[in-house]
Amino acid sequence: MTQTADQNQELQQYAHPEALVTADWVDQHKSDPNVRLLEVDVDTSAYEQGHIPGAVGLNWQTQLMNTTVRDVASREEFEQLLSQAGVTPETTIVVYGDNNNWFATWAFWQLKYYGHPDVRVMNGGRKKWLDEGRELTTEAPQVQPTQYSFPSDQPDESIRIYRDEVLQRVREQSAGLVDVRSPKEYSGELLAPEGIPQEGAQRGGHIPGAQNIPWSQAVREDGTFKSADELRALYEGKGITPERETIAYCRIGERSSHSWFVLKYLLGYPNVRNYDGSWTEWGSAVRVPVEKG
Repeated sequence: MTQTADQNQELQQYAHPEALVTADWVDQHKSDPNVRLLEVDVDTSAYEQGHIPGAVGLNWQTQLMNTTVRDVASREEFEQLLSQAGVTPETTIVVYGDNNNWFATWAFWQLKYYGHPDVRVMNGGRKKWLDEGRELTTEAPQVQPTQYSFPSDQPDESIRIYRDEVLQRVREQSAGLVDVRSPKEYSGELLAPEGIPQEGAQRGGHIPGAQNIPWSQAVREDGTFKSADELRALYEGKGITPERETIAYCRIGERSSHSWFVLKYLLGYPNVRNYDGSWTEWGSAVRVPVEKG
């Protein structure tokens, strides 16, 4: 399923323009039976207050993570969610959400991890949709449940990395590490973003050698992604280049999914991995190094 020439023009600057759709495209396809919109918000009450017609809401706190193990939702749990949302392996999934698609890109990353073929992000998320005066509804969509199974038998581990592997890269100095948190989190002054409880890790600081490139620097005021040239300058200016493996991390993995998406799909870096254990794990782990300042 492709976009029209006019809709696609603004996206052609990116390495993988097929991974993004415009708000116009969503408006034209929101009733398409082959398209399913999934809204994932930081504010888990936002969906009930109003969402794009036809969109299904997913709760990141209770549905996209395992509530008993520090992990993403299991394959079986995700398949059940997609079955309830009326998704088939042939469905084009479009994710969007508040806060410039923080958790929407986290859902995108999980969907690609488990192997759904066609997943896209609505450029600008809820902010862009609302700023352009488009309609929202509080009505739940009428969905015909399916029996969804991911086409792939195994998750794509090439886009995910775990603590011991990160520690090895730190010792070897063999990867570009991107800390996408705020400067105060990076320095160790805060353990979490301002305005939320300062918990989740025993120590503050950052992984040794990591460059601080906050996720928010990748988007414009209207919530859409900056141009490819601007993004390239942002990362290469901090020494994050496509020749090396790149690892993104934050506090719990959602903001780093946003930067992972930028690096992999918008800039086309060939080897980008999301460390979703992130600072919640690293900052409390025994015998791992931390830098401050």
